[in-house]
Amino acid sequence: MLVMLSADEASPMRGTKEGRGTMSSLPKGGALAVAAFAFLFAVAPTGSQERKGVISHPPLLKKVMPNTANQEVAVYEAEYEPGGMNPRHLHPAAITFHILAGTGVWQEEGKPPVTLKAGDSLFVPAGTIHSHWNPSATERLRFLEFIVAERDKGRSIPQPLK
Repeated sequence: MLVMLSADEASPMRGTKEGRGTMSSLPKGGALAVAAFAFLFAVAPTGSQERKGVISHPPLLKKVMPNTANQEVAVYEAEYEPGGMNPRHLHPAAITFHILAGTGVWQEEGKPPVTLKAGDSLFVPAGTIHSHWNPSATERLRFLEFIVAERDKGRSIPQPLK
């Protein structure tokens, strides 16, 4: 279960109503064609489960926690180019994402996507299969990842297509 924490407490999803028009303004055949295309685009496999448009950065913090046998805290900055994505994967430890700039979409397997904007945070429990991507064609997405896990065991593990 993804748990989103919004920077705007009054509106936890911080969604906008922009672009929420209906297809009723299109001719019936046109609306059907648009709906069919959208469905095929949403369910068609990409042919690749590789990350794309992800700009690597060294960890901002990676340190063994005091008074623990092997627990580590790590903070990573992630940056996605426009259209960048990290396909279906999981983390063996819980992870918290915090958006610094841009807009990102996170989707837990079998659930609707969640859109996050700068200031939003999202908690993903250990073992949750999910994906995330930058839907923008022009802006980069920047976010932080906070992980507390057994040493060197918190990063993502790719999962095959279903």
